[in-house]
Amino acid sequence: MSKEKQALGAFEKYLTIWVILCIIAGVTIGQFLPQVPAFLRRFEYANISIPIAILIWLMIFPMTLRIDFSGIVKTAKQPRGLAITLITNWLIKPFTMYAIAWFFLNIVFGQWIQPDLAQEYLIGAVLLGAAPCTAMVFVWSYLTKGDPSYTLVQVAVNDIVILFAFTPIVALLLGLTNIVVPYDTLFLSVVLFVVIPFTAGFITRSVLIKRRGEKFFNERFIPKFKNITVIGLLLTLIIIFSFQGDRIIKNPVHIALISVPLIIQTVFIFALAYFWAKLWKLPHSVAAPAGMIGASNFFELAVAVAISLFGPHSGATLATVVGVLVEVPVMLTLVKIANKTRGWFSREVLEEYGIDD
Repeated sequence: MSKEKQALGAFEKYLTIWVILCIIAGVTIGQFLPQVPAFLRRFEYANISIPIAILIWLMIFPMTLRIDFSGIVKTAKQPRGLAITLITNWLIKPFTMYAIAWFFLNIVFGQWIQPDLAQEYLIGAVLLGAAPCTAMVFVWSYLTKGDPSYTLVQVAVNDIVILFAFTPIVALLLGLTNIVVPYDTLFLSVVLFVVIPFTAGFITRSVLIKRRGEKFFNERFIPKFKNITVIGLLLTLIIIFSFQGDRIIKNPVHIALISVPLIIQTVFIFALAYFWAKLWKLPHSVAAPAGMIGASNFFELAVAVAISLFGPHSGATLATVVGVLVEVPVMLTLVKIANKTRGWFSREVLEEYGIDD
């Protein structure tokens, strides 16, 4: 067991360097081998890249193997983590995103961004703020050793709320009346990132434990997937940045300006949910995913709405794309912070939650 932890630590120790190299590789491929992203774009449906979906599936699958689905019932008896997720995501995040983005785009950076363009960027930021994460939160939860059963419940409830809350919140903040939620994007995302991997994980876990026993499953089978999540994450970065390499090269200043409020919002929402969970004396394995799900964004949905309303070359769409670009590096930083502050959280409540931290 100690060797596994040491190997994982050695791999993750230089994760920041791997991320930077993958970003550079992605931008380079997009610039000098444009036929590669052009080919990958052919495998896109409802604004979701199937190659990226496969990689995200590989990232999520190792986490699904650890879920004791019988423990999901226990999460319903401990609603505080869900309360933090729902209140942060839907009563706080969209409005703080609007306020922070408006202040920076119109006041702080007003001399560099024209008012009309600032408004378009603001729309993109709000679309991100009103679409909290679904798929990638499983990855962040896995990297922070979050409780997989509780994370699954948090994401499932969040997906249901998106169906009803996304449109009215965006309409309220932006005064837009022609918002059409791309339900094909939303439903396909749920199927690809929740239904398929968790069904596969449930079947795999059930069959192997029944045939080979829990000792084989926990000690010999699960360790085979120990670095799959991180490797999938790095490959996803290469694809994402190859898609957006041209925009990065052509709009470096505005991308940098847009990223400032998005980063501040991400860190603020994470800190709010994370410290709230600490005040409520939740275990770290619940607190970390609760902070991550609000901090990250359902960027496929935000990008799809921006494109459908304003076109692929609009400022709103560019802002949602910037959200894609900054999310992974920022979230990896928050993962590192969450892991280093694990000791802040009391272990006394773990037995109450019936989970292993």
